[in-house]
Amino acid sequence: MMTLTDVDRALLAALREDGRMPVAELARRLGFSRATVTSRIERLVTSGIIVGFSVRVRDELDPDAIHAITLIEVEGRTTDAVIRRLRGFPEIRALHTTNGGWDLVAELRVDTLIDFDRVLGRIRSIEGVVNSETSLLLSSVMR
Repeated sequence: MMTLTDVDRALLAALREDGRMPVAELARRLGFSRATVTSRIERLVTSGIIVGFSVRVRDELDPDAIHAITLIEVEGRTTDAVIRRLRGFPEIRALHTTNGGWDLVAELRVDTLIDFDRVLGRIRSIEGVVNSETSLLLSSVMR
């Protein structure tokens, strides 16, 4: 795995803030040349550190969407296989490994309660998933 430099970290922080920021603006803001910014972005993409660019929608502009956190317990040494299966779920916005009583934390987003019920059923039917607990997110008071 590639070691991140201070330049890489600064670039990643700026891209997290605005993934569509033009290279010229990134260079000006960070105090680097356009060539440096371009080559660093290419290197970060090629190495797999940057895996894509996406659009985030303000939650209040999608008020009917259902957001939830699902805690998942995995049996024995099946974590990698379970993660591979969960990566195929478009409803899962983020997936984290963790310590403690739960092995994985999935952030879900669906359009309806019927979709919510279906995705939970699909998660629970994955071989190696032995338990789960889900909480609906009612409002975000801090991000």
